Amino acid sequence: MKQLPPDTVRLLSSSQVITSLVNVVKELMENSLDAEASSIDVKLENYGLDRIEVRDNGLGIKADDTPVMAVTHFTSKICSNEDLERLETYGFRGEALGSVCSVAEVSVITKTEEDDVSTQYTLNFSGEIVSQKPSHLGQGTTVSVLKLFKNIPVRRQYYSSTKKCKEELKKIQDLLVAYAIIKPGLRLTLIHNRVVVWQKATVADHRSALLATLGAGAVANLLPCHHHQEQPEILLEGFFPKPGADYSSTSSSSADKTFIFVNNRPVHQKDIMKLLRQHYSAQYPDTPTRNRYPTAMLKITVPPSSVDVNLTPDKTQVLLHDKEAVLTALDALLVSLYGYRHNGDPPAEKQLGRETSPSPPTARRADASRPDGEQSGERVGRTSNGSSSSSVAEDWIVDQFPAGLETDVSVCDDEMARSCTRAAGMGSAERLGGDAAASGDNSSKISAEDWSRGTALTDPVSGEPLQPVQIHQPSKDVRSDCDEIKSRSGSDKKVFNAITEKRAALTAYDLISNRAMRVPLSPAALFEKEARVEVLREKPTASLQDISDTVHERWKNLRVEERRKYEEKARRHLEHHDQRTKSASAEGPGETSASTPRGHAQGQKRKAPLSNQQLLDELFSAQPQKKTRNPAPKPSRLLPCSVAALRLRLRRLSSQSAGVPRGPRLVNRLASRSAWVILCGQRLMLLNPFRVEEALLFKRLLENNILPAVSLQNPIQLTDGSLGGAGYTEALCNMEKRSPELDGGALFSDPRLVANGFKIKLTPGLTSAERHLEVTAMADCVPFLGVEDLREILTAVLHRKARTVQECRPLKVTNYLQGEAVRLARQLPTNPSREDVEETLLRMDQQLAESNQTCIHGRPFLQHLSDVPSTDQEAKALLRPLEL
Repeated sequence: MKQLPPDTVRLLSSSQVITSLVNVVKELMENSLDAEASSIDVKLENYGLDRIEVRDNGLGIKADDTPVMAVTHFTSKICSNEDLERLETYGFRGEALGSVCSVAEVSVITKTEEDDVSTQYTLNFSGEIVSQKPSHLGQGTTVSVLKLFKNIPVRRQYYSSTKKCKEELKKIQDLLVAYAIIKPGLRLTLIHNRVVVWQKATVADHRSALLATLGAGAVANLLPCHHHQEQPEILLEGFFPKPGADYSSTSSSSADKTFIFVNNRPVHQKDIMKLLRQHYSAQYPDTPTRNRYPTAMLKITVPPSSVDVNLTPDKTQVLLHDKEAVLTALDALLVSLYGYRHNGDPPAEKQLGRETSPSPPTARRADASRPDGEQSGERVGRTSNGSSSSSVAEDWIVDQFPAGLETDVSVCDDEMARSCTRAAGMGSAERLGGDAAASGDNSSKISAEDWSRGTALTDPVSGEPLQPVQIHQPSKDVRSDCDEIKSRSGSDKKVFNAITEKRAALTAYDLISNRAMRVPLSPAALFEKEARVEVLREKPTASLQDISDTVHERWKNLRVEERRKYEEKARRHLEHHDQRTKSASAEGPGETSASTPRGHAQGQKRKAPLSNQQLLDELFSAQPQKKTRNPAPKPSRLLPCSVAALRLRLRRLSSQSAGVPRGPRLVNRLASRSAWVILCGQRLMLLNPFRVEEALLFKRLLENNILPAVSLQNPIQLTDGSLGGAGYTEALCNMEKRSPELDGGALFSDPRLVANGFKIKLTPGLTSAERHLEVTAMADCVPFLGVEDLREILTAVLHRKARTVQECRPLKVTNYLQGEAVRLARQLPTNPSREDVEETLLRMDQQLAESNQTCIHGRPFLQHLSDVPSTDQEAKALLRPLEL
């Protein structure tokens, strides 16, 4: 055997302490909390694989302790094993920072209150300082972890998939939420790739912390609870779902909203979690809450000497010395909130893992015969809760069976026993107990054959066998008078054939003189018919819903004079329709229409179209048709024509129009490609219309597109530091705002902010320091849009004096709009018509400058093919064969 090298030992032990990304964040956060930090910022790059930075404003590390701050088993938390019984800190082993150094590159920046400036220390794999230099940061400690698991490729390969990385980021956020709840005075921020993922401000108490992390909807259904026990000393505090509340709003399918703390330490305790779930799910017997976890917060405070934290490397599991007392106290707290569970399970004993076998019938009878004070805790609990009737009734039914029949009778489930008891009509526990004692002599006569026939259980009052619950239905021969009247009246009615006697009731058209005629439109419909065309001309890319809303808004805001015009036009259409209807009725068969009542006229069949049989007979008749004579030749006249004169005339016309600049003209489309040959002056060019459409779409999106903003669950507070300085804050406050709301706050309506997907609220104060700015909504269609992009907008406004939306687009929004323009251009038809290409050329001349003749990807619209010769000599030179 050989002793392992120290480096190998250090790497093996470190990989057991630092097993994941969340372990690194947890260890560094606990160090910050032990340093009495009130503000912690966690910054990640590439989900933490490239960089993890935890910055706090705590006490800092003293200069004397820095040489050994990352050496294994050096700690300032404890001095000996006896200190574990008085432990009040999160860390105590002295392994965290040294273990991180073994699997990553670590640098530490720290400053105490006595230090003048902060110092940055660079550590090697063994935790020793290799370099140091001054830094600009304030009081506190900043730990940066780079290239995590660089020397453990298998573990780094585990995070190669995006799904695993996102799961780890979710675990880190859940960890921060847990510390945010147990530490209300702690300010926390989680930043990933320079985007604020989650943050929580300083609050006063645990309820406010729950409001900041879970939201007002979840906290509204929680009740605060408190339980104190002196011997042994146990203090239970927390917030639990209200009894009877909707389970969809007070529970979830995962345990990420059930928080359990032991001495302010977030832990995972299966027994406590199981007890919470059982009491919670007992309220909903008919709903699928068995696999759900309640939204709750439980804080358990016990003496440090009765807790063993040194169980697992991550310290998420603890050993309670008085575990039975803690579970009993928690059960008492939950019973006072939800009442006793109806399933009859022993609450504390079952949680402790004891398997309690069902008592035999004799034991049940002996227990029922004792006084109330001598009964077991379970029986007393059920009778005091008022649910003892069903429980004692079940005991009475079981007591009816002899010892030899217990196996045979066990096939009967609890529901059958309850139904039998309800059918018997027994109302109280005492009455059932007396009947059970009276029937004790006859129990030996019950046999398996009687049980299978259903005669084993008898009613103590009538002596008849108990019957199952029956659902009564009316007999078949009993019929109501109403049904007879309906059937009588239905037989007198005439049965119509729905196909041959279909009525001529039309919805959108009236049938007049064998012709469909549209019903006259209302004034609003006439206005919509005209306004829809105008809206489409103004906004070609608008959706149907946007067009309908715009037309409806214009009709509401229409002036009285314009509205009267449409009413007059609708009246004239109605008069014209009535006149045509009357004339068509007069031209029809007068005898039939005159003798038929009006009601029957409406129910007549539709008129059949005129027959074309005569025309068909003429076309397909067997007789040969006569050939028509050839038409007489049209008169013509010869005109003198000279090619030389025509050429001279064309030269004169070209010389007259040479000074007038003419735009590009289409020549023809290439059959092999989706490109067009155009003539630009004397040059033949090749045009790609899709590149032009792509550039036009991108320009239109830059100018007019408004990114939809989605409300944030936790608004982002804006300060001078986050925006880049007081000048940026003033530039933001000077932008256009809406009228103030009831609370005094005002939302910014400046299109430079709204179009880029930012919804910002300003709450004014007496001074500039008291005013409050926060981002309440942000566009989620642009990945990783954040405060940095808002700073880009303010930079354009402040330094470049940007006034339009196009000039204030951040880089992320510009890239997103480029992708949208490419997507829309790909949806265009592959073979556009000549009119479409001419319209594209016209819009290119009007909207795009000559310097901007390329698409989004930098490719030109036009490719030069050849120059058109202007003289005969140039033409002959082009046609001259090549001289080799």
